[in-house]
Amino acid sequence: MKEEKNSRRSFLTKTIAGISGSVIATGLPLSALASTQNIEVPDSKHDFLTKPYLQAPTNDGITIMWLTNQLCLNWIEYGETEKLGTKAEQCTHGMMNTNSRINTVTLTNLKPNTNYFYKVFSKQIVDFRPYKITFGDTISSETYPFKTLNPKEKEVSWLVLNDIHDRPESFKELIELNQNKPYDFVFLNGDMFDYQTDENQIINHLLNPCSLFSTEKPFMFVRGNHETRGKYSRNLLDYYYNYDKKEFYSFKMGPVFTIVLDTGEDKKDSHPVYGGTVNYDSYREEQAIWLEKQMKSKAFKNAPFRVVMMHIPHYHSDEEHGTTECRRLFGTLFEKYKIDLFIAGHTHEYGIFEPSKEHSYHFVIGGGPETGTRTLIRIDANPEVLNLQMLNDSGKEIGSITLNNKR
Repeated sequence: MKEEKNSRRSFLTKTIAGISGSVIATGLPLSALASTQNIEVPDSKHDFLTKPYLQAPTNDGITIMWLTNQLCLNWIEYGETEKLGTKAEQCTHGMMNTNSRINTVTLTNLKPNTNYFYKVFSKQIVDFRPYKITFGDTISSETYPFKTLNPKEKEVSWLVLNDIHDRPESFKELIELNQNKPYDFVFLNGDMFDYQTDENQIINHLLNPCSLFSTEKPFMFVRGNHETRGKYSRNLLDYYYNYDKKEFYSFKMGPVFTIVLDTGEDKKDSHPVYGGTVNYDSYREEQAIWLEKQMKSKAFKNAPFRVVMMHIPHYHSDEEHGTTECRRLFGTLFEKYKIDLFIAGHTHEYGIFEPSKEHSYHFVIGGGPETGTRTLIRIDANPEVLNLQMLNDSGKEIGSITLNNKR
């Protein structure tokens, strides 16, 4: 994939060979000092790289993230009206975040089932010395709304996208198929990218395309096998915030208990392309132990509907190592504890499969990434019925499921 230049993030570095050491204050402009040694001079324009985006909603909180092109002191102002009135900051061990352009603030102690408004602020840090910090301009976003979850909510709706593969236009084109019907969140079921290249790719091919909804509705994410590849794959995890800050997690909204699993790579850990740098076998084993604990919980047992979402499907796929390991570790537990619905991607061939000898639950695979094979999946559930609808990218319904509450 061709790397894209982001002028807002560009840095000027001028080097003259043979000159090293520290520079003593001379009264010269910073650009003149930069010409004498390796000094990075940021663009004069202090700006946001993304709009704020919502993550990990709960009954009494939510996480808000955004990126800036320079190091800043960052905060959020929020409240139940557009007057806002309350301030929150990212603070760890008594210190505000000033050393990362990726900003993450979690709002806590909010009222359940309540509408809030928020606005993010970033104050430029021009110079950071041990006993003196020099600040520059402060920039702020628009004011956006969000709503905390209702623990007594009877209904939930969400959309599922998968296998976008570095086609950012697909986000808008597929979300528009929903035709402005209400939903609670968007789930990204892996392979948003071909492989991880740099921050520009994450901004331009994920965060900015999702901004058509993510300032007001959260997205949730799980890696596909392609998100585990490339020189920036280990940095990707910094750009989103899952429940418990893990790549596998669970949550309950309305009548649905949802489990999300991170299937890792489809090849063996020993494959030469990884050069001995991965251990997905142990990682899946760890998830299987966690998975059974989730399925033994009261929340799972009492939920009217139990849904699992993960990228690699353990049936109706291939017999690669990752597929068969997911079948061995996860599939047996799905049967033992009786899930109702399974949703995956990966194969690039959409399909809806009825319960069979292989699996006792409905099995759904989203398509993609080429035009004509892409899909949008929508799920609506109340305590009595769960409905799933799959649309192709022309807007035609190509499959549906209706599940009745058996509990």
